[in-house]
Amino acid sequence: MKKRILITGGAGFLGSHLCERLLNEDNEIFCLDNFYTGSNDNIRHLSGNPRFVLINHDIINPIYLDVDQIYNLACPASPVHYQYNPIKTIKTNVMGAINVLGIAKRTKATVLQASTSEVYGDPEVHPQSESYWGRVNPIGIRSCYDEGKRAAECLMMDYRRQNGVNSKIVRIFNTYGPRMAINDGRVVSNFIIQALRGSDITVYGDGSHTRSFCYVDDLVDGLIRMMNAPDNFYGPVNIGNPGEFTISELAQLIIKLTNSSSKIIFQPLPADDPAQRKPDITLAGAQLNWIPQVGLEQGLTATIQYFRHILQIPQGEEHRIK
Repeated sequence: MKKRILITGGAGFLGSHLCERLLNEDNEIFCLDNFYTGSNDNIRHLSGNPRFVLINHDIINPIYLDVDQIYNLACPASPVHYQYNPIKTIKTNVMGAINVLGIAKRTKATVLQASTSEVYGDPEVHPQSESYWGRVNPIGIRSCYDEGKRAAECLMMDYRRQNGVNSKIVRIFNTYGPRMAINDGRVVSNFIIQALRGSDITVYGDGSHTRSFCYVDDLVDGLIRMMNAPDNFYGPVNIGNPGEFTISELAQLIIKLTNSSSKIIFQPLPADDPAQRKPDITLAGAQLNWIPQVGLEQGLTATIQYFRHILQIPQGEEHRIK
């Protein structure tokens, strides 16, 4: 059945893919974004659809809409962006959550909070399951994002308990794919751009840190499955790919896939950077019948092709670009 769906942060990397998928399923989409990190380029191909409505608005401020579902994705997600204005980051997380919950309370909409694996901080357990409470530095340079997302989870649960709002929580692990921003500072996009340009690939730390990388199509599928799951399953639930790779392995694979002449160099590790990150997705498998389908090499190949097009670097020209 056709639904009216609000997607905050809808012009961002994840949001634009979610808009596209839900629009293709014949829904009416309200894409809300203040374009702090989102881009018109991500959604331009959707703008001619009469069921797609773009709203230029900052979710820090209240807005009144009549919708059936809300995906709350609004927040800078890369360290470069969320640390640039940390006060705005935590305001977006906390006040944004309050405002979407207000809509959900008034309209009886289901609201899904896009939380993050960063709520686990630098974990003492591995892999990370939803029962783990995390180890987060509340006063560090990443806390505006980490603690902001933890506070948003708290609000989702308090509105559920106190006001009967049908809120759900998904904890997103590292996601990558086409439409990642060139300047977002995330490891996948950084490495691909450096490799395509033939620049040195910058690894922070000794390369032994691990991450798990989920392709965007798999992530979007997980979000939609959670939104439409029975109301008595509200999470939190991890959505991510449990394949675990060291940062050095990722760099070497990207050099191979781009046929690049780039060399790997090492720089000091940023403060509070987690040593390990891997989701336990047992709960998602049991409750949502969800498991990622796209392997790292397949997903990276598609992402590399996207950045080749954006950077206008033809196949075989990597070593000539500096």
